[in-house]
Amino acid sequence: MAHKITDACIACGSCVDVCPVEAISEGDPIYLINPDLCTDCGACVEQCPVEAIHPE
Repeated sequence: MAHKITDACIACGSCVDVCPVEAISEGDPIYLINPDLCTDCGACVEQCPVEAIHPE
């Protein structure tokens, strides 16, 4: 199960560098997680300052 970034995202980019498989990219207007690359490690969840990342 991949994670998903919700509309609560403030586009700070703090999640990008912690993703070990580079599944997170900048979208418009929020960041996106590629579900085909996401390994469900949860590193991004802990890094998000506004709790905008949740299991899909």
